[in-house]
Amino acid sequence: MSKKKKVLIHSNHSKALTGFGKNARNILIGLQKTGKYEIVEFCNGSRWGDPRLKNLPWKCEGSLPSDPALVQQLNKDPNLARQAGYGAQMIDKIIEQEKPDVYIGAEDIWAFSGYTQKKWWNKINCMIWTTLDSLPILPEALKNADKIKNYYVWASFAEKEMKRLGHDHVKTLHGAVDPTNFIRLDDDKRLEIRNKNGIDKDDFIIGFVFRNQLRKSVPNLLEGFKIFQKQNPTCKAKLLLHTSWQEGWDIPRLIKEKGLKNEDILTTYVCKSCKEYEIKPFCGDSKETGESQPCKYCGGKDTQSTTNVRFGVDEPQLNEVYNAMDVYCHPFTSGGQEIPIQEAKLTELVTLATNYSCGEDCCGEESGGFPLSWTEYREPGTQFIKASTSAENIAYQLRKVLNLSKKKRENLGKKARDFVMKNYSVESVCKKLEGIIDLMPEIDWDFNFEVEKKDPTYDPPEIASDEEWITDLYKNILKIDTDETDDGHKHWIKRLKSDMSRKDVLDYFKKTAADENGKNNKVPFEDILDKDDEGKRILISMPQSIGDVYLCTSLLKNMKELYPDYNIYFATKPQYFSILAGNPYIHKCIPYSSALDSLPAMEGQGAHKGYFEIAFLPFIGTQRILNYMHNGKDKIQFELCT
Repeated sequence: MSKKKKVLIHSNHSKALTGFGKNARNILIGLQKTGKYEIVEFCNGSRWGDPRLKNLPWKCEGSLPSDPALVQQLNKDPNLARQAGYGAQMIDKIIEQEKPDVYIGAEDIWAFSGYTQKKWWNKINCMIWTTLDSLPILPEALKNADKIKNYYVWASFAEKEMKRLGHDHVKTLHGAVDPTNFIRLDDDKRLEIRNKNGIDKDDFIIGFVFRNQLRKSVPNLLEGFKIFQKQNPTCKAKLLLHTSWQEGWDIPRLIKEKGLKNEDILTTYVCKSCKEYEIKPFCGDSKETGESQPCKYCGGKDTQSTTNVRFGVDEPQLNEVYNAMDVYCHPFTSGGQEIPIQEAKLTELVTLATNYSCGEDCCGEESGGFPLSWTEYREPGTQFIKASTSAENIAYQLRKVLNLSKKKRENLGKKARDFVMKNYSVESVCKKLEGIIDLMPEIDWDFNFEVEKKDPTYDPPEIASDEEWITDLYKNILKIDTDETDDGHKHWIKRLKSDMSRKDVLDYFKKTAADENGKNNKVPFEDILDKDDEGKRILISMPQSIGDVYLCTSLLKNMKELYPDYNIYFATKPQYFSILAGNPYIHKCIPYSSALDSLPAMEGQGAHKGYFEIAFLPFIGTQRILNYMHNGKDKIQFELCT
């Protein structure tokens, strides 16, 4: 029997309350249940070595560095900080440690910047499973497409566009949705939910479940609802917005602007104390006044707040919220998949969705839904095409659903659930993923690869443009391809125009490069030293600064005359190597590290032989670090030149 393939899944942590997190959890559970694979989770948002990651059915490791000093250093540059958040600092370590047969990265495309240049890329089976939500396709998604052999997107509109641009190998694999907790309840239970929340059985409830982000078209929906009410005055319509009212759109203000009645706009409150939820109108005239409400279930005075990403309903409760609705309406500017659309379909609701981006897959009648028409606008800066959903068409499609017979609605609802089960369910997606993995060959290769070294000695040429100069630093010092759209690039341009000189920025880049080399390219200390001069080495250590390093060179001539047969090693920070270049008395410059501060370690003590016969630390003069002891041997035989 062949060994199990080891599959490394890299995404949001499977316990994160995000779309990527839900998908990660669903596919990890689904693949684990097959028993066919050895599963490893590499999770963004958690630190390497976090003990909380040990209590899972599969091996799990965090993608953030565990070294606080390194994290602090990375946070000074938004570009490096963002890359670290997606695992850029630890990806090589997890690959080398786990030696997977298959790597699956499920994130936004920029999370994998630089991966196709990695030494391990395509030596193992590499798959990118990414969300592309707008046209034109991101340049980063295009430039490396030919190097991504297994390239999957979450929505078919992205596959069509990639193929139009000549990338025929790109395929669609939807994110996995767990249907277990999302079902249509019987009519008696649905009526019970309504009665519990003060909703009349004849109310026509239009629902929208969403994170209150600006890309969710709340103003368009409120305007469409207003038109619908005016066109259908006998309909007892209410709009249920299951979201946080504390972030994003100022919904109370929009309600006033539209002239809507507050009692016609419902939301979901959750009690932090008893965990019960309640559907009711927002209880204030602003974002602030409507939060911290009393709970009718446990009597808490200010324990209720609108549902949010930090604290909200669980999935069985969310299922009840869907079952309180008559129709589901999801207008948005663009999106990767918009999982609430599939959840609503699983509860057999007729769904309306903007006919753009991922919405194209879920708004046809074959999916149990209707499309919402839109007009194009361009996002400032990126120039992405975004959709402004037609308020008039929202009203039109709502009226169409209102006038459907009960039988027609039921048939569309059943079709909607069947559509999700076939295309989005955990069983369906994992089955397709199994087929992809099983066709991939097992891997047997040498994993002794090295991380590309940064170059802390690089000095840029004279470049007039600050933008081109920063791009040059990223490329030649940090070995990162970037451009003016990156957050880190924008950060340094801003600093150059405010509080930093080019020298300050260059010093920072060089220091970061040296730190990265120290972390990524650690080798045994003895491997830095030449083998043929063992027993005849001298170390002089002066980490910084430029003046002190220069002054120390005055010692070297006398030292070499006193010890002509010894090789002098000079330890300093790599950015000062250029000062020592060409010095006839120095055998080799080596990068400074704090380990060199210990004379017993450098010269030897007890059973430890030591690396140098003599080690001088002229930058230290304390009792804590003994730079004068020299292991009890009389080795100092020279005086400072005057």
